[in-house]
Amino acid sequence: MATSLCLIESRQAWAALMLLVLLHLSWPTFTMATGVSDPEWDRVAFGLNATLWRPASTCPDIPPLLMVQIDPERFRFSIYQYHDAGLAAPLTIQDWQRHTGAYVLFNAGLFREDYSYLGLLLKEGRPLGSKRHHSWQGVFAAEPKEPTQRKARVLDLAFDSVLDDLFPYREAAQSLMLLDRTGKPRVRQTGKRAYQTIVAEDRAGSILVMRSTEPVALYGLAECLRDALPTITQAMAMDGGSSSDILASPEVLGAAGERGRQSDWRSLIDGSMTNHIALPVVIGILPRTAPRPTSQAILHSSAPAR
Repeated sequence: MATSLCLIESRQAWAALMLLVLLHLSWPTFTMATGVSDPEWDRVAFGLNATLWRPASTCPDIPPLLMVQIDPERFRFSIYQYHDAGLAAPLTIQDWQRHTGAYVLFNAGLFREDYSYLGLLLKEGRPLGSKRHHSWQGVFAAEPKEPTQRKARVLDLAFDSVLDDLFPYREAAQSLMLLDRTGKPRVRQTGKRAYQTIVAEDRAGSILVMRSTEPVALYGLAECLRDALPTITQAMAMDGGSSSDILASPEVLGAAGERGRQSDWRSLIDGSMTNHIALPVVIGILPRTAPRPTSQAILHSSAPAR
């Protein structure tokens, strides 16, 4: 009898131990499921996705974000500055799209009242009249001079030592660093709220361009990206407020069709919901390959624009 009781107690103890192990293993999954809400992407073109991301309960004060995910292996980035383009005055983002033919455009960094750019600005390796801003540490850089380098990335000048005259990328726009690779917000907690345009990179090498659907504080946004989107490695803030803008071309949206969750974000990127101001500098997203002569080309490969 004693032997049987010992055997029963041993089995009960083993079962209890296994239950504890299973609970321990499942706890991180439960935490992630309730605290992190990964974006659900809709394909706009092959290598180009969009969504309206609603942050998880970890950051309830952050409004939904329009997000565009770009594969730099399939799409290139180009800086457009109105004077360099031979224009007499800055254009709205809709006029920039008609002028460039870019699939997607978004605003660059800050500029002065005379429309001169604040910070380093390069197009095809040429400086566009502005010098490096010594306080701002973020640079969106694309189109490397060395083919072995990543085709687009966020450079953090606090970690990435580069010289202006030996800058390793042909396209570059400097602005504020928002979230660095250590998970530290790189902006002050001022409480000031505005519409924000964010450029980030993730662990897979994709570039994410975001725009807040409502005014938001940069510090809280940095914390939210860190806590709710752990796949993001670092992010920078472009110009905000009335300058914050993202636009997709009518041709791209038309070829993509209207299906699934696109009704959530389509009106936020087609230009119909935003008051557009003139922007002296924008960044265009263009395909690296030539299209087939049908609308389906946009879903698979597409035409370069200048």
